[in-house]
Amino acid sequence: SFFFFSSLICRNLYNNRLTTLSWQLFHTLRLSELQLEKNRFNCSCDIRWIQLWQARGEAKLGDQEVYCNTSDATILLQEMNITQCAPPENTFSWIHLTIKVSASLFSSCRVIKGILLPSRDSTVLLTQSVVFFVFVSQTNINWANVHAINLTLVNVSRDDNGFPLICIAENVVGITNATVMLTVYYAPLIISLIEPEKRHDHCIEFVVRGNPLPTISWLRNGNGLQENDFIYTDIYDEVPFLEGCLLFRNPTHFDNGNYTLLIENDLGAAKETVYAHFLRPPFTVPDYGSPTPPISLTQKPEEDAFGVSIAVGLAAFACVLLVVLFIIINKYGRRSKFGMK
Repeated sequence: SFFFFSSLICRNLYNNRLTTLSWQLFHTLRLSELQLEKNRFNCSCDIRWIQLWQARGEAKLGDQEVYCNTSDATILLQEMNITQCAPPENTFSWIHLTIKVSASLFSSCRVIKGILLPSRDSTVLLTQSVVFFVFVSQTNINWANVHAINLTLVNVSRDDNGFPLICIAENVVGITNATVMLTVYYAPLIISLIEPEKRHDHCIEFVVRGNPLPTISWLRNGNGLQENDFIYTDIYDEVPFLEGCLLFRNPTHFDNGNYTLLIENDLGAAKETVYAHFLRPPFTVPDYGSPTPPISLTQKPEEDAFGVSIAVGLAAFACVLLVVLFIIINKYGRRSKFGMK
């Protein structure tokens, strides 16, 4: 066996008295030359692959004289007529596999003149997605040498988009494979939306995904943003994610505000908001509060005026009282004086 010599580039089997040889021994090797002269091969389908390699000039077999034995003669392998021996042919029932996320889909791979791999019923986990399975069952079709392998895709996730499904078939002549890419349609999703940062221009960077690719629009402070030469969307990558920037050329304080990213496709929509601050408004004066007006020295508080009024009133009352007392004393004092004996 040559299985452990995957780096082998030349193999000499000259004059080894080989009667048959399988292509499977060399399938994993990177052969630059395979020397097969002076062997006693039997003319059969088992060495048809050598004849095909000679025709293609692989491993320098086209320059070698390789013979095989029939029931009554020895002939050049190039003259062996067993064209009914051919490599397998396999095709998928679908040229393009398309499916919506979480849905299921049935497909099959048909093989002519070959044996399917795997050759028994099995369940195969194809991707990292825990819920993505392919149930494989082998079915014989009515006509001979034709087989089909059935694949049922269950609960597909968006991470399975772009996954290749490979159908492999082999027989004694060789091995072939058919590949079909899986396309999964799913609603858009915003992976990231970052506050603006200064690059060549100011950039609000975003990463979104969706299949079909979503359309992109913006709101500023809740109103539709009209893009122009100074504010516009720049997409710089579309596979596997839609990545880009909302670019600002020389933004001012008028561009400050909340920016909302809106994405939409046929399966749904998503939005997310980020605040952008570029410049402070110019000529702003700090507000330290209203100043207390000074009290004029020529003005008296209301309390002082009231106090003066009380004092004047008391003085007037005292004057009146003194006058009354003076009159009373004067009147009664004179009577007492003249009434004395």
